Amino acid sequence: MRYKIPISILALVYTNDLEVLLLERADYPGYWQSVTGSQEEGETLVETARRELAEETGIDALRYGDVIDWKMQNDFEIYRRWAYRYPPGTTHNTEHVFALAVPGHVPVRLAPREHLHYLWLPWREAAARCFSWTNRAAIEALPAHVTTPPRNPE
Repeated sequence: MRYKIPISILALVYTNDLEVLLLERADYPGYWQSVTGSQEEGETLVETARRELAEETGIDALRYGDVIDWKMQNDFEIYRRWAYRYPPGTTHNTEHVFALAVPGHVPVRLAPREHLHYLWLPWREAAARCFSWTNRAAIEALPAHVTTPPRNPE
């Protein structure tokens, strides 16, 4: 088994109206989150965010102007249920927050092994639905980070 690197991204996808895309975990039904994923060897964090968006949702970040690094990171204890994915003795992960503005409810193609459903919710409702405190905090910070409306693809 190849272990995960304990460095990850959280990528918020949001619309002009501050609706946020949430995904329901396949391995933990009833638990909702934004796009997340671990960095792979040799990848930059931006590359990780783009890859995870494409893998989990089918969304091409470059089509909408690319992900924005919020320069926000969270250190958290890895949930016990997922600890086996990391090298023995690894207890914490560092998560880096990114965001992608889209012009509206863009098409989403879920990775069925990772997610069961998706939905778009107003940011306050989305924050309340997330099981992860880091995800809630990122969504709650969304209004302060939005400066320009999402770009329509060309």
